Amino acid sequence: MNTRQRTETRTAYLMLVPSFIGVGLFLLVPVVLVVLISFTRWDLISDPSWLGLENYRYILTSGAFGNSLLVTTLFVLMAIPTAIALGLLLAVAVNRGLPGTSWLRVLYVLPWVCAPLALGVVWRWILDPSNGAMNALLGARVEWLTDPDLALPAVAFVQIWSTVGYISLFFLAGLQQIPDTVYEAATLDGAGRVRTLWSITLPLLRPTMFFITVTSMIASFQVFDTVYAMTSGGPGFRTDVIASRIYNEAFVSLRLGRAAAMAVVLFVILVVITFIQQRYFRRRITYDMS
Repeated sequence: MNTRQRTETRTAYLMLVPSFIGVGLFLLVPVVLVVLISFTRWDLISDPSWLGLENYRYILTSGAFGNSLLVTTLFVLMAIPTAIALGLLLAVAVNRGLPGTSWLRVLYVLPWVCAPLALGVVWRWILDPSNGAMNALLGARVEWLTDPDLALPAVAFVQIWSTVGYISLFFLAGLQQIPDTVYEAATLDGAGRVRTLWSITLPLLRPTMFFITVTSMIASFQVFDTVYAMTSGGPGFRTDVIASRIYNEAFVSLRLGRAAAMAVVLFVILVVITFIQQRYFRRRITYDMS
């Protein structure tokens, strides 16, 4: 390496220093602090006291945390497959250049750019059993947010509604990267629309699918604002997702040690899920569009 290359390398690292500082202060340090707090008993008032693995033993044997994990898993299973399927269908429709698609892009992406807490408040009013717009439209009284069997699907529906535009935009970007010559060749070979979608479009969209699946999974496991605004974890803990349980432990019950331990367990779960997804897609992704 000559003098000029060493100078350029040194300059590049110096320019990266602000980013390294930001990552260290706002990402690595908080993670380390959460892990340390998870081994203590702390109520934000008295000094922390060391407990070792007691917090982890408690949450792993606690029915409350197990219920939150189950609720979150059900929520993810309801929201993610449906949102991805609808997002793909919307992207295919917009990619065909149907009349009014420019306005559609704006309309279905608006929920994603709005604050989740504000959307939760609006949907709580819409689904209100007495004065809500939904029941007024149906002409019947349905306890959308207080019926234990309907509360979680209602929250999942709002999550789907708010994220489907975000997902469709990424699918649209992926569709526009597929050369027209690929579809022309498929048409000449006699492939129909369904066959083309299944054998050409979906395989070539796997890089986009991988990104959407990973980010949607992480976001759904961490969902809080919408649930807090609509149901606050009720009725009967039927919508008590993990993030809501962490919030209640930390800022309602003032047990920051347990809340931190739950956050660490959630982090480990997300790392494992992401690793499984990465292993699944690694050998199934192609970036060659030629």
